[in-house]
Amino acid sequence: MGSVIVDVLQINSSIPPARLFKSFILDSDNLMPKVLPGFFKSFETVHGDGGAGTVKLITWAEGDQIKSAKHRTDEIDEANRVFKYTLVEGGALEDDFKLVSYDMKVEDGPDGGCVYKVTSKYHTKGDNHNVIQEKIKQGHEGAKAFFHAVEAYLQANPNEYN
Repeated sequence: MGSVIVDVLQINSSIPPARLFKSFILDSDNLMPKVLPGFFKSFETVHGDGGAGTVKLITWAEGDQIKSAKHRTDEIDEANRVFKYTLVEGGALEDDFKLVSYDMKVEDGPDGGCVYKVTSKYHTKGDNHNVIQEKIKQGHEGAKAFFHAVEAYLQANPNEYN
């Protein structure tokens, strides 16, 4: 029998919150393949206009063990810098997860920077606890690496996404 496991990631950054949200969330389709070309090949809208209900296909670069994933946008609130989406196909789902939902928020941080928070809810198919925890840990580490790559790009390119 499956369960729901909640994982929270929080990262402080010197990047202003509106700039991080605009780049990392609103323009991820363009930014992620540019910043991480060895990892992401493309982002493609399969259905929708970019708002709630939109389904996107993410294709990984050649040679990665994960080929693609689809996620559905559940909510975008630009005023409050909130983005919620659900992984519905491929990616980390494999044999252990029915779906994974993510609630992202970019909050004001100290000294004009921001606090990036992600709450992930993993809906499991079974009770293979050790394997599931290891996959969650890997996902957590990957998310931090993606974030820090974008953060480094924005620091190196201070005129973009202002």
